[in-house]
Amino acid sequence: MSGTTTAAALRRRAAGAGANRWVVLVVLCTSLLLVAVDATVLHVAVPAVTEDLKPGGMELLWIVDSYPLVCASLLILFGTLGDRVGRRRVLLLGYALFGVASGIAALADNAQVLIAARVLLGVGGAMIMPATLSILRQVFPDRRERALAIGIWSAVAAVGAAVGPLLGGFLLEHFWWGSVFLINIPLMLVSLPVGRILLPESKGDGSGPWDVAGALMAAAGLFAVVLGVKRLGGGGGVWTALTLLAGAALLFAFVRRQRRRAHPLVDLRMFARPAFSTSVGCIVLAMLALVGLELIAAQYLQLVLGLSPLETGLRLLPLTFAAMAAGLAGARLLRRFGPRRMVCFGFCLTAAAVLLLTAMGGQDNRALLLSGFVLLGFGLETTLFGAYESMLSEAPPEQAGGAAAIGETSYQLGAGIGIALLGSVMNAAYAPGLTGVPGVPVSASTAAGHSLGEAHQVAARLGGPAGAALLDAARHAFVHGLHVTLLVSAGLLLLGAVMALRLPRVMHCETAAAGETPADVPAEAPADEPADVPGGKAADVPAPRAAADSRVSV
Repeated sequence: MSGTTTAAALRRRAAGAGANRWVVLVVLCTSLLLVAVDATVLHVAVPAVTEDLKPGGMELLWIVDSYPLVCASLLILFGTLGDRVGRRRVLLLGYALFGVASGIAALADNAQVLIAARVLLGVGGAMIMPATLSILRQVFPDRRERALAIGIWSAVAAVGAAVGPLLGGFLLEHFWWGSVFLINIPLMLVSLPVGRILLPESKGDGSGPWDVAGALMAAAGLFAVVLGVKRLGGGGGVWTALTLLAGAALLFAFVRRQRRRAHPLVDLRMFARPAFSTSVGCIVLAMLALVGLELIAAQYLQLVLGLSPLETGLRLLPLTFAAMAAGLAGARLLRRFGPRRMVCFGFCLTAAAVLLLTAMGGQDNRALLLSGFVLLGFGLETTLFGAYESMLSEAPPEQAGGAAAIGETSYQLGAGIGIALLGSVMNAAYAPGLTGVPGVPVSASTAAGHSLGEAHQVAARLGGPAGAALLDAARHAFVHGLHVTLLVSAGLLLLGAVMALRLPRVMHCETAAAGETPADVPAEAPADEPADVPGGKAADVPAPRAAADSRVSV
């Protein structure tokens, strides 16, 4: 056995810690399913929550947005904490908190309690998500296997996105809205003991003290920035500007602090690598352009087309099946086309799907929605898969938790800002359509202009021809706002396609390809350069940092 093959085998055994890495992947996918279901299950329940708890416009935004806001704020804190105290330990604590918070959310009797529960769910999600990715990075040191594992991992995320609306729709047909949160508890009860038994514990190198002040500074800065963007969606003002400035100042101070420390919380030198920084930017842009559309699509299907929650979940199912297919095919596509073409193609395909959906109107068009959702799901998953895989492969193993936290922070930050930004665009295009409706009082038109859900409530109170006229105007205004929002999203996606041109052209792997003999691989190579082997693949050279860093050449 060559030194190369021996080094690869030793890394696999050390990473797996005696556990079969594919069994570990199953447990990690269950963890992801727990978070993915909760992220989407509330979307179909928004109308029911609005009717029961009667939250104000800002409270409704907080109910939907507090989870990604808090989660994004704390990912760096818990991701780097896992590198220090153990990723499995943080993951299991996240399971427990997630289950408790789900029970509180299910029993909430007012908007404030539900918001608090969603905040706790965000804390639990921040503990779970970077831990799953960082453990995956350690358990699969070989890039080809890791690409396949990430594909399965992302396909499970798509399953969670599908199961959430479907299961939520089914529960809403038979039970009250709080039941959509109870589905997390059985998953947690299974994941907690199984994860404790099967998951290997892993840590970073542990050099130097953990930067508690830096972690809190990053959390406060991210929270203030996303909160400021949310307030911009409500009209802005002095306090909004101060919040944004405070957040930007905290993040600037955090970056300066990390650059000066001998043992930084996050190694910012990773951003000097084009593949890493570009991948992070692509994740942010993809989520910024698309995450708000799912919420808007659910409202369109229910409040404009008049579908039930279960029918809404079924209509969104093709999007998820397409995303699953893209995740499972992602590893092969990445090897064949490389990160640059794969991510750029994903952005362009998604932009085409968004432009196609601008043909949606007040009448149901099944063929249009099916085509648009299939292209949307495949394109989005192709983009995210290529970006995540490139980002993780660029990160050194000892920084796996921090790198995973950065990736998930960019995902959640893009999601939080996307909901606020696209929600603001939607409201700006929607509200003018409710002014001056014949026979409708000005106060009623103003209240209906806050959201389509409120327009339904106001129209029901008015009744008669005035109520019907208000509801018809609200539906037309919503469709117009949807078209404007889709055009803005398409522009952001095309910007992402341009950004993706900075990614590497080819995927360079760490280990020799299957079937190659030791004679095909040179025994030694410079630490900074991968050894060339037949077929253009890079050999797994036991150099201290070159193999560990999994550098990707442009």
